[in-house]
Amino acid sequence: MVHTRCYQGGVLTEKDFPVEQVSEHLELPGATVWVDLCVPDQSDLELLADELQLHALALEDATVGRQRPKLDHYDTHLFLTVYQVRIDPPTGQLLTAEVAAFVTRNALVTVRRTPDFAIDELIRRWDADSGLAGKGVPFLLHGLLDFVVDSHFAAVQSLDDEIERLEDLVFDDHPRNAEVQRRSFALRKSLLQLRRVVMPMREVLNALLRGDLHLVDEATAPYLHDVYDHVLRVTEWADSLRDLVATILETNLTIQGNRLNTIMKQVTSWAAIIAVPTAVTGFYGQNVAFPGFGDTAGFWLSTALMVGLSGALYLSFRRRDWL
Repeated sequence: MVHTRCYQGGVLTEKDFPVEQVSEHLELPGATVWVDLCVPDQSDLELLADELQLHALALEDATVGRQRPKLDHYDTHLFLTVYQVRIDPPTGQLLTAEVAAFVTRNALVTVRRTPDFAIDELIRRWDADSGLAGKGVPFLLHGLLDFVVDSHFAAVQSLDDEIERLEDLVFDDHPRNAEVQRRSFALRKSLLQLRRVVMPMREVLNALLRGDLHLVDEATAPYLHDVYDHVLRVTEWADSLRDLVATILETNLTIQGNRLNTIMKQVTSWAAIIAVPTAVTGFYGQNVAFPGFGDTAGFWLSTALMVGLSGALYLSFRRRDWL
């Protein structure tokens, strides 16, 4: 699957042309070209490398995949790796889609490792925000980074909602400890994965905003600063949620301990109440003469003692909120 586009003077002039014609379109005055390859084979990348003079190490990273988010600087181009993310609600698992990008003065080439990366949504974002299209590659690069960071924002928001539902489970009247523990560890794992994806984005944007690259001008710099601010907010949010999950686990253990103490008080109270009839019947079961022995009065006396003492203990425990 290949997508291609050519902009001239900020206007989309042609799209879905063959990769072999990339160099021809780049020769047009004021042209900016975007090429997208989805799960390409080695021949596709070699053809693109010949068209744009791409570095062998960057091609290797794009082929192997599983890179950390980064921005590498080569003589003829930049190499960028970022991740779009989303949350699977039933499991709370973080799903990632890697995309590598080769950035030249007048071309942006994206290489997707899987079809999971929502390239159609990225194209719609470019079309909706065409006011900056005249800036060329910085316009395309900003759209890509903004789209990726927005997915990070949506993921951390979903994780926040999942943690709120987890809090409801913790304080549910009917304890579901196994589910709480399973969801807690799943959410904590997702937060750690999200942090590994988001944290390096600060370095990426800092590198792009540096003046020595001469890629971002004064008109597009504020937009990248806005993306950088979003990265900081997502990072801080993810860190606070990770601490919150740890607090929820500790709270759940505390609640379990409190519930166990309550149950132990109730069991002990009932054991004390049951011990009264046992003690009375045991006393009257002696094989010696005692007041009421062989007389109906003895039966009524023992019954009164059992009922009276058990009732007194029950009322006493109720006042102390043990039952």
